[in-house]
Amino acid sequence: MAPIPITIITGFLGSGKTTLLLNLVPQLRATNPTYRLALLKNEFGDVAIDSQLAASSAVSGVQELLNGCICCNLVGQLGPALAELRDTVRPDRIVIETSGSAFPATLAIEVNRIARETGGLYVLDGVVSVIDVENWSGYEDTSFTARLQARYTDLIIYNKWENCDERRLDEVRDRVGDLEVVIPWIKSDKGRVPVDIIFGIDGGLARALTEGDLAANRNGDNRHGHGHDHDHDHQSEVEVLSVTLRGPESAAVDLHKLMVLLKGASKDEVYRIKSVLTVSSSAQVHNSDQNNTMSTLPSDLPTPTRQILNWAFGRWTFTPMVKSVDEHDSSDGVILRMTLILARYESAKWKRKLEGGGLLELTGESGELTVTRIV
Repeated sequence: MAPIPITIITGFLGSGKTTLLLNLVPQLRATNPTYRLALLKNEFGDVAIDSQLAASSAVSGVQELLNGCICCNLVGQLGPALAELRDTVRPDRIVIETSGSAFPATLAIEVNRIARETGGLYVLDGVVSVIDVENWSGYEDTSFTARLQARYTDLIIYNKWENCDERRLDEVRDRVGDLEVVIPWIKSDKGRVPVDIIFGIDGGLARALTEGDLAANRNGDNRHGHGHDHDHDHQSEVEVLSVTLRGPESAAVDLHKLMVLLKGASKDEVYRIKSVLTVSSSAQVHNSDQNNTMSTLPSDLPTPTRQILNWAFGRWTFTPMVKSVDEHDSSDGVILRMTLILARYESAKWKRKLEGGGLLELTGESGELTVTRIV
């Protein structure tokens, strides 16, 4: 049996990794309707938003590693998660989508180790790093991890460049060039890249890494230009709040108050907001790119309906959840479950903001709000 190719997609918080992945699915199905693409998704918080989006978009199978980083404290779960996908989905390819905090080199080394120990059941096809051109100059200055993700990769995808002028793109490319590496790159088309470029790249750099390389890098050997000190506490670069809003099963989130949160969150303080929530079938929702015009939900949606909210750097989208997605929160009285990924030292302030009221409430009902810092 041929080994299952594995592609690692990495990039800082909100760079557009999931959008890139979802845009690959229709391309694969157009050429081969039976193609089975599986996703192993690492979420920093405890809400598997991106995995649910993937499950809603014809990805054949999804495994989730939550509440930690796949390259360190969750690394021991990688082998069993890959085996589960292999046995249940029998995929043609597995994509590992990392959290925004992951070190790609360490993850690549672990995949190579698992490939050897399983007798060649897997092969690392390559590492792809997504860079958010619009916001790179903000997080690149403060994030050691973001620079590593751009430095160690087989391919860089410049995403969200359409929202900027050519000067901004040139500046970002210059800053990446300062990392003293020569890496192939491509611009996405609003999050879309041809599938043949993502899959089948020359991943020789990734496949050649071993534990010995990592040990040499820790001892200061940087001859290959991608050394790093994994003892750096990269998880300290962000703080994470977990939020639940409970109420009667028929309750729905007050969207007007939620919009105050989405529009008022500062990009300097809040990196990501991910949520699954219940809205009324008569509610009006809109995405940030709809010029703030409200649109009524389709009339054939159930009452109430579950929505997936994805917010990054001041832009957001709502996506109705399909019935096939396994998600039980609403039946357990959880009307909203949310993860906020924040800049350092911001969690205490945002915990007070949320608990102060006026942002996350139910429509015409009293709800029970719980806000907990988990990272």
